[in-house]
Amino acid sequence: MQPFVVVLFGATGDLSRRKLLPGLMRLHQAGLLPECRIIGTSLEEMDREGFEQVAREACEEFGKPGKGGASAVTTDLWASFGPLLGYVPTSHGPHALATAVKEAEDALGGGDIGRLHYLSVPPKAARDVIHELDEAGLVENSRVIMEKPFGTDLESAKRLNAEVHEVFDEEQVFRIDHFLGKEAAQNILAFRFANGLFEPIWNRNFIDHVQIDVPETLGLEGRTKFYESTGAYRDMVVTHLMQVLAFMAMEPPTSLTPTPISDEKLKVFRSMRPIQPSDVVRGQYGGYRGKEVVADDSDTETFIALKVEIDNWRWAGVPFFLRTGKKLAEGARIISIAFKEPPLTMFPAGSNAGTAGPDHLTFDLADQSKMSLSFYGKRPGPGMKLEKLSMQFATHETSGSDAVLEAYERLILDAMRGDHTLFTTANGIEALWEKSEMLLNDPPPVRHYQPGSWGPNAIHQLIAPRAWRLPFERAWRTSPELGD
Repeated sequence: MQPFVVVLFGATGDLSRRKLLPGLMRLHQAGLLPECRIIGTSLEEMDREGFEQVAREACEEFGKPGKGGASAVTTDLWASFGPLLGYVPTSHGPHALATAVKEAEDALGGGDIGRLHYLSVPPKAARDVIHELDEAGLVENSRVIMEKPFGTDLESAKRLNAEVHEVFDEEQVFRIDHFLGKEAAQNILAFRFANGLFEPIWNRNFIDHVQIDVPETLGLEGRTKFYESTGAYRDMVVTHLMQVLAFMAMEPPTSLTPTPISDEKLKVFRSMRPIQPSDVVRGQYGGYRGKEVVADDSDTETFIALKVEIDNWRWAGVPFFLRTGKKLAEGARIISIAFKEPPLTMFPAGSNAGTAGPDHLTFDLADQSKMSLSFYGKRPGPGMKLEKLSMQFATHETSGSDAVLEAYERLILDAMRGDHTLFTTANGIEALWEKSEMLLNDPPPVRHYQPGSWGPNAIHQLIAPRAWRLPFERAWRTSPELGD
């Protein structure tokens, strides 16, 4: 891989401190970063040494700890990583940034050097950064990573894509969704397409419904103003949950390369029925209103649950239930596939057949990715008594667990390599906004829910006669013994 100059916009912000700077350091530590220079730029007035100190503190606080809980930052590691950092305050203008990039390229020996611009900035600021890069002459031989949300409706998404395409070609643009960078999300592709056991049953004939459930325990500390103009649907569903849904539902691509995968995801989005307001439950946690930036009659949702239907040959009649929200009872990232139940009339009364719900295949998208397959088996002893059993797998139990990259680390590396597989496209984003127009134009009213609950009670009517998979009746195992 060629040498790179990484320009990190919003370099002193929360995302940069929590994920990007520690992630770049870990890539450097793992030997996966080519010869590289990193230039931070933000509104903060500081010199290079000041930024290096900010970066070191961020890496010490948020970097992945070493063995025995040791600090992520050793003296030797920082001696090699710290000097790679540079800084240009935004106020110095595009030409100062261009000069810093040129100096970094010269330090790398010149020649064929790539440029990666990471826009860790609010959506409104992204437009200004795009034009700043154009003015600075930093578009050639470069790639740009953009953070969500990508517009707030179809019109704004088209407008934003048009502005970006005035400066960058589509193949230069990487719209990031960190959910797809997780090991477990990619495991879905391996699980589906590498196993003759599961691909034949991955359709409406065998699957009853699918749940994609991403509850969060956190509130909106520091993000309330942003959320007032966005809400849970725009913030989470279009940009995260729908992308995971596409991995679950897409047809087998001709190869696991960017263009075929993007084509199949786009087919899923175009096959979706328009989202009906009657298939959506919007919620708002108690205590959200009344803050300085929130009106007393705010209709912004901090919770949303919805039913999505895909009108194609594979999935017709199989509902996909999506749920996410703030200040809920647990934090989790679960995909749960419920299989259709066989006829159970042969089992005697009292056998427990079917009493614990259908068989499930569950993917946990948390950092330590897990999978579980639950099923009925006979309880040892006389008579025909059934109980729910499970087979489980966790990444940390494998020999290669030390090689697992966090989502942002993987996606930064993929962007450097020019690999669009785990990124979203302009056509895909616009297709999702088009399917969302009925909901956005006529949203159902928000229903209040108590912090620490699972959302408004109406979610049970939405999924009836089925039931939500979370909260789990059984826990993930913590020891070698099985126990769902």
